[in-house]
Amino acid sequence: MKITYALIALLTLGSTLLCDLPGQEKELIDALTKVGAKGTGNEKAVRAWPAVRKLDASSVPNLLKAMNEANDLGDNWIRSAISEILDRDNSGFPEKQILAYLKDDRNTGSSRRLAFDIILEHKPKLSHSLTPKFIDDREPTLRRLAVEKLLESARKAEKPGKSKALFEKVLSKGREVDQIKEAKEALEKAGQKIDVQTLMGFLVNWHTIGPFDNTGRQGFGVEYPPEKKIDLKASYEGKNEKAKWSAFTTPDPFGMLNVNLQYGEIKEVLAYAHTTFDSDSERPAQFRIGSKNAWKLWLNGELLFARDEYHRGGTRVDQFIIDGKLSKGTNEILVKVCQNEQTQPWTKQWEFCLRVTDPSGTALTSVKTGN
Repeated sequence: MKITYALIALLTLGSTLLCDLPGQEKELIDALTKVGAKGTGNEKAVRAWPAVRKLDASSVPNLLKAMNEANDLGDNWIRSAISEILDRDNSGFPEKQILAYLKDDRNTGSSRRLAFDIILEHKPKLSHSLTPKFIDDREPTLRRLAVEKLLESARKAEKPGKSKALFEKVLSKGREVDQIKEAKEALEKAGQKIDVQTLMGFLVNWHTIGPFDNTGRQGFGVEYPPEKKIDLKASYEGKNEKAKWSAFTTPDPFGMLNVNLQYGEIKEVLAYAHTTFDSDSERPAQFRIGSKNAWKLWLNGELLFARDEYHRGGTRVDQFIIDGKLSKGTNEILVKVCQNEQTQPWTKQWEFCLRVTDPSGTALTSVKTGN
């Protein structure tokens, strides 16, 4: 395999520390799954590492399983172990076991994708036959492969009806913006109107209030009144004047809420956006937000996630995916979005987009529209 991953610089140290290991595979896996943050477990991993040179391809399925328990650092060690083993020995390539691992969606998505990449390199014909089966897969990178196959077929289709049907399937199965945009543009070019907002489940009807003070980026941690209670009729002391709630609906196809349109291109401020989402049952959900600003997200008064970082890259759909649980009935959603002191042109954006999906990325629809 020609996959490279960053490893701890001390890795080679272990070659002189270990001559033999009883139960070497088990000991290696135990060490790699216990690698922790800030270097914890690295020394044990280094001592166990020479066992990799004694293992053959039959150990790969167990190493894949270990990725379900490892953190990101341990994950990288395990990936490198698999790579080294298969570069040296694939005579007994465990096709059936790796295939079974790939098909079991209880395994982590990243490890299943690695299993697919292994099959792609060693059994390319098999990998090509597997790709279309990922069309409803929970792992985005696998699902993307299947959707790309649909796009390729749609591009090549000679009959307009066939092409149209394939692009429509891309819209129903796709989860990533570039693929959805391509299908949308192709269908609209053929005269078909596509509502991406509804298709992807963007929340577009909001009430906003602000601006509140964020001088010195201190406002991110300040508990302004909307964090304590939502009262759309209330007004509060803002940064320079009274802050009142006002309705704000975005026409952007991908649900982008441009806060500058409400308050102008001002700096060192923050605002809140509130909406509701009605669910016919209690259910797990994902809240997929994009923003290049600092932000916080609450669901029914509970803080789900906070990101205190500004203007790193651009705003992207599904930039951050946060797990939560919708209650049956009306759910309150509150977003705090902050603007800092930077004045460069690329820091003017004060924006976010948010959509609600099930764990597979399929859009969930509020049972009634509006607030």
